[in-house]
Amino acid sequence: MLGPLLSLLIITLAAWMLLKNMYAQAVLLLAGFVMLLLAQLLGLSTLELKKPTGLSWFDYFAFVKEAFSKTNAGVGLMIMAIGGYVAYIEKIGASDVLVNFAMKPLGVFRKWPYLAASMVIPIGQVLFIAIPSAAGLSLLLMASMFPIITRLGVSRLSAVSVITACTVFGIGPACVTTSSAVEIMEMDAIHYFVYHQLPLVWPLSILLAVLYFFVNRHFDRKLVLEEGKEAKVKPLEIKAPFYYAVLPILPILLLIVFSDFIQLFPSPIVLDTTTVMFISLAVAILFEGIQKRQFAALMNSLSEFWKGMADIFKTVVTLIISAEFFAQGLIALGFIDGLIDLTQHLGFSSVIIGFIMTIMIYLSSMMMGSGNAAFFSFGPLVPGMAAQIGFNTTTLMLPMQLAASMGRAISPVSGVLIASAEIAGVSSMQIVKRNLIPLTTTLLVMLLFHFI
Repeated sequence: MLGPLLSLLIITLAAWMLLKNMYAQAVLLLAGFVMLLLAQLLGLSTLELKKPTGLSWFDYFAFVKEAFSKTNAGVGLMIMAIGGYVAYIEKIGASDVLVNFAMKPLGVFRKWPYLAASMVIPIGQVLFIAIPSAAGLSLLLMASMFPIITRLGVSRLSAVSVITACTVFGIGPACVTTSSAVEIMEMDAIHYFVYHQLPLVWPLSILLAVLYFFVNRHFDRKLVLEEGKEAKVKPLEIKAPFYYAVLPILPILLLIVFSDFIQLFPSPIVLDTTTVMFISLAVAILFEGIQKRQFAALMNSLSEFWKGMADIFKTVVTLIISAEFFAQGLIALGFIDGLIDLTQHLGFSSVIIGFIMTIMIYLSSMMMGSGNAAFFSFGPLVPGMAAQIGFNTTTLMLPMQLAASMGRAISPVSGVLIASAEIAGVSSMQIVKRNLIPLTTTLLVMLLFHFI
């Protein structure tokens, strides 16, 4: 138990440094490096690299290189492409055109802005099934929904909180953790989705929307009292033609139409998020060319896209890589294994063990900033544990899988919170405060509903 105890100490110190507003990337890298170093000294674990250097002390730096390579080629590039696209459409005025259009039918919700904001959650959850990237969907919603719901009268913090809440239930055949779960359970993905995930998730989504309604309204009223006045909404300055309104929602439309769920063509066409962003950028540039008819200005406007990508890289992607290094340190020092061993030796009843395992994966996801990393650590152990405590494998697997994605939404180092908060210009820790009460309450309700 020495490794897990040391990891708890380092987690506490890292949390203290983050609360002191120390540079998060440096804190996570340092904490991860210390945990990996201690793991090596204790003989607990070694880094697994594609190309080891031959000297264990150099392998730490090689791991950072591999993390950069993997992230920049995958989720990092996707997040940067979305960030660049959001910056570009804001520069050319497309976001304002969409808001102007949306405010006409949605103006009725000015009297009930928190109702409108909460309604985003079940809608976003449906989109999350077709677009199973938490960071990707949140940024797409930041481009399309965020300016609309803030215009209705909720704070930027409330708007970001409901958008991140759209990604708390990782379900559907395209979800990475679903694919892992059905592989472990040897079950058909569609059967698992229809007969197990949906019956549990749809009432939880409604509960979550209700909780966010009251929590965000409470925090916004408190914010107004502290600041002494309500934020004034600036009048829109429409500088672009009406057809620009399609640009903020174009990526979502393309991802839905060209997804595994909707096939309109004899030969299947499936687009990933990064490809869709570059297609959407090409359409936006075409619109600008038709509108401005100034070749030099059109070429210069593209710089806004690269600036948006760079801003996301230096703030979001670097933090994701640092968080991955931190998560690797937790795993190497035996933090996850220690939690599992502790649970198995407590001698609790099967229901209590189900509660504890689900809460543990929830907390692990929160600390590592990745629902996938937490679930991949716990998931393979579920069949054996379920057999020991007399549970069906699915009974134990389902709440643990959902808890992994729920914990990600209250992690200040998760990509979805960092990226959304960066675009909104708010603190990710403030979003954590908004998300903590609704998600923890929903987790407890899920446990009671599922196990009792």
